[in-house]
Amino acid sequence: MTSYIGGIEGGGGHSVAHIFTADGKELASSHGPGTNLYLEGMEATVQRFHELIGAALAEAGLPADTQLRALGISSSGCESEETNAELRELVMKRYPGLTQRCVVCSDTVGAIVTGFPRGGVCLISGTGSNSLLLNPDGSVHRCGGWSYMFGDEGSAWWISQRALKMVFDEDDNLGTPAHSTTVARGCIKRYFKVTDRFGMLEHAYTSFSKPHFAGLCQHLAAAALEGDQFCRELFVDAGRWLGRFVVALLPKVSPDLVHAPGGLSLVAVGAVFKSWSLMEPGFVQQVSPHLPAFTLLQLTGSLALGAAYMAADDAGVEFTKDFAANSHTLCVWRKTDPGW
Repeated sequence: MTSYIGGIEGGGGHSVAHIFTADGKELASSHGPGTNLYLEGMEATVQRFHELIGAALAEAGLPADTQLRALGISSSGCESEETNAELRELVMKRYPGLTQRCVVCSDTVGAIVTGFPRGGVCLISGTGSNSLLLNPDGSVHRCGGWSYMFGDEGSAWWISQRALKMVFDEDDNLGTPAHSTTVARGCIKRYFKVTDRFGMLEHAYTSFSKPHFAGLCQHLAAAALEGDQFCRELFVDAGRWLGRFVVALLPKVSPDLVHAPGGLSLVAVGAVFKSWSLMEPGFVQQVSPHLPAFTLLQLTGSLALGAAYMAADDAGVEFTKDFAANSHTLCVWRKTDPGW
């Protein structure tokens, strides 16, 4: 009988599920809404996981009652082992025919396991932001990821909120930005369909949606790429913050990772890294005094693959892993590089 392995990537704004055969071949995938358990609640999150797998099974042409040999879930908000255990137990209890084994981990862990065989650092900059170190000995250390109330620096949410705050402060005579906010104001008005600051109050209160709020970021990125200095500086600052996450983790990083041939291995996850060219100067400025070298990779597929790796290992299934095919190089930096 063929064994099927499932992998889920759960994010704050969207989620995706994949079905694989035991030899690593992808059969099908499905997409759905966000599955951050702190935004959606645990019951709704588990239901969405089930719906995602059901849709992927249908896409693969498999019966709806097909039981997976193992299911890996790598999702935003799954940072606590206690919470992950609770989520795993709820999956198994609510849908006992879904899978024989289930593994739950954070999106940061899933990204690292997708990209590197021996560990590294994951940087997430999507709707929110987070970072995590996975050492070769299995030890895990985190920095960031404390929600938009207490963090999310360098994320789409943070960039959007920062732009709005600077505009509000300028109008209130609380601060004067170094560059003109005219272009950013146009982005804000068009995206939120408002004519003045009072129109933003509805988005801050009655109709607040973090993913929608974060959506302003792509319009600011477009303006930055066209040369607007105010918007460009927002992304340079975002790069600095992501660099601070790395620096904060360095005391915990294994020397084996720091002194690897390509330097410290970093994996970038999230849509904001589409604007890496805008963030790179700030990022390198922040980390260059502390590291001899680093290699930043970007996953070419879903980090659900890493979750599937973990689930297959937990179930004792020999799952084919091709790390070289899972990513492409975004940036390679060494201290000897000219210009830095």
